[in-house]
Amino acid sequence: MASEAVLEAPVATAPAAAPPAPPKLDSTPKPNSRPVINPWVIALTVTLATFMELLDTSIANVSLPYIAGGLGRSYDEVTWILTTYLVANAVVLPMSAWLSRVFGRKNYYMACVALFTITSFFCGIAPSLGIMLLARVLQGIGGGGLAPVEQAILVDTFPPAKRASAFALYTVAIVTAPAIGPVLGGWITDNYNWRWVFLINIPIGLLSIFLTNRFVHDPDSYAEERKTVRSAGNNGKPGKLKVDGIGIALIGLGSAALEVLLDRGQIDDWFGSRFITSMFVIGIGCLTTAVFWELRHPDPVIDFHMLKVRNFALANVFYFVFGFGLFASTTMIPQLLQSLYGYRAIDAGLVLGPGALVITFLAPIGAQLVQRGFIKPRILLFGAVMVVGISFLHYSHFNLDTDYKHYAWARALQGLGYAFFFVPLSVIAYSQLSPAQNNKASSLTNFFRNWGGSFGIAFITTVSERRQNFHQSRVGSNIAASSPPLQQNIHQTAAYLQTHGWAPTDAVNAAYARVYEQLHAQTQLLAFMDCFHIIGIITLIAAPLVLLTKNFKPASKSSAAH
Repeated sequence: MASEAVLEAPVATAPAAAPPAPPKLDSTPKPNSRPVINPWVIALTVTLATFMELLDTSIANVSLPYIAGGLGRSYDEVTWILTTYLVANAVVLPMSAWLSRVFGRKNYYMACVALFTITSFFCGIAPSLGIMLLARVLQGIGGGGLAPVEQAILVDTFPPAKRASAFALYTVAIVTAPAIGPVLGGWITDNYNWRWVFLINIPIGLLSIFLTNRFVHDPDSYAEERKTVRSAGNNGKPGKLKVDGIGIALIGLGSAALEVLLDRGQIDDWFGSRFITSMFVIGIGCLTTAVFWELRHPDPVIDFHMLKVRNFALANVFYFVFGFGLFASTTMIPQLLQSLYGYRAIDAGLVLGPGALVITFLAPIGAQLVQRGFIKPRILLFGAVMVVGISFLHYSHFNLDTDYKHYAWARALQGLGYAFFFVPLSVIAYSQLSPAQNNKASSLTNFFRNWGGSFGIAFITTVSERRQNFHQSRVGSNIAASSPPLQQNIHQTAAYLQTHGWAPTDAVNAAYARVYEQLHAQTQLLAFMDCFHIIGIITLIAAPLVLLTKNFKPASKSSAAH
C-alpha cells in the first residue's frame, strides 16, 4: 500500500512535484522532440544550393570576354576568375567532412551557403579584377562544402531501401547544372549584363538558407560521430579539439597546386613553364606526403583507410570516370558547335538539352529498378558505363555536315547512360559502409568526381590542340602548293571574288585564306573527334571493373521503415 501511495502521490496529492518529471521524459526521446519532416522536402532543400554551386562552375565561362571589357583587363587575366574558384573549391572539398563534424553539419552547410551568397554579391559589384578574384576565392571556399554535405545529408535522411531515389535527384542536379551554366550565362550576358551572372545567386541562396534552417537537422547519431573530433588533451581535460594542422596544410597546398596545374597547364605550355613545373612538384609532393600522414593520424582530415573497402574503392574509380567524361564532353560540345558550326551559346546549349531531359525522366526509373530489386546495381552500372562509352565513340564519327538532330540524339544517348550511371554507383559506394562512415565517404566520392572533372577539362583542352597540330601538319604535308585541285580551288574562289569587286591581288590572298580556314576547320574537327574516341575507349576499358565489386544484399523496405 505504501508503494501505491508513492505512485499515486504525484497525480493526486502532490501536483507541485509533477512538473520536474515531464522534462526528464521529454528530454530523453530526442528524435521525437521535433516534427517529422518529409525526407523529400529535405532533399529538395539541399539540392537547391548544390545546383546553384555547380551552375556557377560553368556559368561565367561564356561571359569572360565581357567581364574583361567591363574590368579593363585582358582575356588571359580574367581567366583567373575561373581558376581561383576551382582552386578554392578543390582545397575545401576534401576537408568538408571534417569541417562539418567540427562545426555541425547543418551549421557548416548554412555557413557555406551564406558565404557563397554574400561573395556572389561582391562578385557582381566588383569594381576591379583584384576584388573579383578575392571574392571568387571566398565563393569557391563556400561552394566547396555544399555537394559533399548534401550527399551526406541524403544518405542519412533516406533509409537504405529508399536511398536510390534520393541519388536520382542528386544525379539530375550534378549533370544538368554544368550543362545549363554556359547557356544561362550566355543568355544573361546577351540580354542583360554580365554582373547578373553572379547576382542571380543571391535570391536562391537566401531561399536555401531559410529552408535549410527550417527543415534540415543533424541526426542524433551524428552527435556521437562529432565526438570523434574531440579527445583528451595533453593536460587531461576532455573536449579539447584535435586539429590535424599538418594534414590540412598538405591537402590544401597540394590540391591548390594540382588544380592550378590542370587549369593553366595548356595556357602556359605545361612543363615548358617553370611555374607549371613547380606546381607539379608541389602538388604531387604534398598530396603524396598527405596520404602517408593521414594513414597514420588518429583523426585524419581524409580517411584513406576507407579505400580498403573494395566496393567503395571501385566506386571512386567510377566517380572519377563519371566526372572525367561528363565535364570533358560538356565543355567540348559547346566549344565544337560554336567554333565550327557557328552556333550561338544558347543554340549549343539546346544540343545539351535532350541529354538533361533523358536523365531527368529516366534517373527515377533507374532508382526504382534498384530499390525494387529488379536488377542488381552492378549489372545496371555495367550497362550504363557501356552505353556512355558507346555514345562517345558515336560522337567520334561526326563531320562538318552533321546537323543539330544528330548531335541532339547523340547527347540523348549519352544521357541514357548517365541516367543509369550515378544511382547504382552511389548504392554500391555505400553498400559496405557503416552509418558512421557516411559523412567521410561523401567527401571522398565528391573529391574523386571533382578531380575527374578537372582532369577531363584539362585533357580535352590539351589533346584537342595537340591533335589539331598533328592533323594540320599531316594534311598540309600531303597537299603540295602546286596541287592542281588546290590551285583550281584558289583560282575559282579568286575569280568569284573579283566578280564582286575585289582587286585581283586581294582576291587571291582571300582565296588562300579561305583554303586555310577550311583546313583549320577540318583539322580542328578531327582533333575533337580524337578526343571523343579516346574518352570512349577509356570508359569502355573501365567498364569491366564493375564486375569486381562484391555482391551485397540490398536493404529491404520493411527493414528500412522507421
